[in-house]
Amino acid sequence: MSLGSGILLTGASGYVGGRLLPLLQSRGLRVRCLSRRPDFLAARAAPGTEIVAGDVLDRQSLNAAMAGIHTAYFLVHSMGATGPFEELDRRAAVNFAEAALHAGVQRIIYLGGLGESASTLSTHLRSRHEVGEILRQHSGATQVVEFRASIIIGSGSLSFEMIRALVERLPIMVTPRWVSVLAQPIAIDDVLAYLMAGLDSPAGEHRILEIGGREAVSYRDIMREYARQRGLFRVMIPVPVLTPRLSSLWLGLVTPLYARVGRLLIDSLRHPTVVHDDTALRIFAVRPRGMADAIARAFSNEDSERAESTWTDAVSAAGNPRHWGGTRFGNRLVDSRSVRVSESPEIAFAPVLRLGGRNGWYYGNWLWRLRGWLDLLVGGVGMRRGRRDPERLLPGDVLDCWRVETCNPPSRLRLVAEMKLPGRAWLDFEVAAEDTGSVIRQTAVFDPVGLWGLAYWYLAFPLHQLVFAGILAGITQSMRRR
Repeated sequence: MSLGSGILLTGASGYVGGRLLPLLQSRGLRVRCLSRRPDFLAARAAPGTEIVAGDVLDRQSLNAAMAGIHTAYFLVHSMGATGPFEELDRRAAVNFAEAALHAGVQRIIYLGGLGESASTLSTHLRSRHEVGEILRQHSGATQVVEFRASIIIGSGSLSFEMIRALVERLPIMVTPRWVSVLAQPIAIDDVLAYLMAGLDSPAGEHRILEIGGREAVSYRDIMREYARQRGLFRVMIPVPVLTPRLSSLWLGLVTPLYARVGRLLIDSLRHPTVVHDDTALRIFAVRPRGMADAIARAFSNEDSERAESTWTDAVSAAGNPRHWGGTRFGNRLVDSRSVRVSESPEIAFAPVLRLGGRNGWYYGNWLWRLRGWLDLLVGGVGMRRGRRDPERLLPGDVLDCWRVETCNPPSRLRLVAEMKLPGRAWLDFEVAAEDTGSVIRQTAVFDPVGLWGLAYWYLAFPLHQLVFAGILAGITQSMRRR
């Protein structure tokens, strides 16, 4: 399709839509987002992206949103809503299809779920199929391209986060029969590639396209591969009597999933979700990766997103931080604090650049030496490495038990820990200008591995509060003395 054609994206603040938006923008397409919270989405959209207020359950709000649109993405669902989500999804599909037909939209692209027979599917998958059928019935001349996917593997995906929570928290798992049911998991990057390819799908009749990864595997296989890549040993004991309802209750005790959504998800897992029609492979150039590669890619994307974002955003997105244990952001735990100073960012950042080595850490240097000694006992690097230059830091420099990952004076210093830990840790310093001076923010981030990792974070949290708060106060005092 031409670059000047209009694209309507729904669900841009959701998991799939939020990742699709920058891809559409990077292609130079004229993108319009429909959102119930335009202010929330405005910070994420590029300057040229139009954001309109509306709701797929409000038929009138769709009329203006559809004007001048060639292709409309339908990426919303009501599974997390209270009440009968199936009826809400039916209304949304009817409204969307009729508004598209009225506005002369050429194509609707919809992401549904894999599954064989609608009569034997779970409530969730049956609703996904029904939405696709409603879109086709009410769209008239508007072509509907429906992609049907199995488990989506990616950081933030409901299925992947369930796997993460189970494997990270349970050294021994009692696994019901649904853990052995076959699925064809697909990486989020490959789902996005298909959704982008749908823009250039040949015009004509409606299409139902089954998409999946390179191989069919079970949930047990996925959990074992996740554990292998994280270096975790996990024991799985199969039992035949754990019903989906009991499984969802058990899941609610050990994972952060809402009980209702978890129950619907587990109910869907009882049915095979594998690709039987390879049309998508034949008409598109997308070649999906395998399950192990998809998991590795999810971990890699997490690190890339962390490198490109600030943990200030993570803390803000999570609302008010908890008083104990910091803020959870995916699998990571984030503890952040800040102080306002009257000096410029250049002056405020100077003591940050002098951290470590013979300069010390501004607070509790004897505690740092003790931590280094304990690290040496278990084969770590300790605190003996010092630093290359007492005043300057470059990416890759050693800094005691840390290594410089990012250094952009006078705004940011990010350190990654190289001490022995049951997980991965970062210490981030950011300095931002304000009208009256600057804000110095210090953020500790920990990616725990298994229960030992969680235990380490929470047991060390009181000491971290003392030390990290002391470092920030010491930075401020050092800056003012100079």
